[in-house]
Amino acid sequence: MRSAKEVLEMKQKGEKVSVVTAYDAAFAAIAEAAGVDQILVGDSLANVLLGLKSTAEIGMTEMEIFTAAVRRGAPDTHVIADMPYLSDETPALAVKNAKRLVECGANSVKLEGAKLDVIRALHSEGIPVMGHLGLLPQTAKSFKQCGRTEEEAARIFEEARQLDELGIYAFVLEHIPGELGARISGAVKAVTIGIGAGGGTDGQVLVMHDLLRMHNRKLPPFATPQANLYEAAKLGFEKYVQAVKHPR
Repeated sequence: MRSAKEVLEMKQKGEKVSVVTAYDAAFAAIAEAAGVDQILVGDSLANVLLGLKSTAEIGMTEMEIFTAAVRRGAPDTHVIADMPYLSDETPALAVKNAKRLVECGANSVKLEGAKLDVIRALHSEGIPVMGHLGLLPQTAKSFKQCGRTEEEAARIFEEARQLDELGIYAFVLEHIPGELGARISGAVKAVTIGIGAGGGTDGQVLVMHDLLRMHNRKLPPFATPQANLYEAAKLGFEKYVQAVKHPR
């Protein structure tokens, strides 16, 4: 299992870091068998598993259940757990909730935004932190690309620099221009994990349901599926229906 320090060392060696979301033991086991470097138990489970409209609609109870499931399925892989909406509202609350996720099997936690006091508090308790900058799904009013103006790009760059100075081991850069992603990656010690941030980051993360094409919705422009489980599963169900209705 890679520790946060070992993930950081991958950047120093010039190795790319592969991250994928997973939410249950079965798919976590497959990801581990495939050699994925880190598994993120994303609050995206609100959308892809529970059919909710926003990641802000789930809380600690859901994150604990799914984090524990992923840990059972992937005992030898670094598991990152998202801090759900409002779970890190204050440093004290963040520490309390992060410890709950660690007890469920998380090796590190991820939080959205430049919450410097919260990160300091988590580090003081020995909890590794992955940041998340650019598009922040928990609070975003628009899902358009961030960092397109000079002012916005400068803000994101400065936030990355501040988080890096605090000693976080990694952060996600979501839906920002590729040139900004590359610039940040070259300026910080932390590992940058891109999702719609160009190819110049230190690694990539994708939602499992996009990566494996587990739905028939329009894919994000940055998601290249490596399989089509939707069609394979649909065919399997169709064959089952026919076998039941017309037994041989």
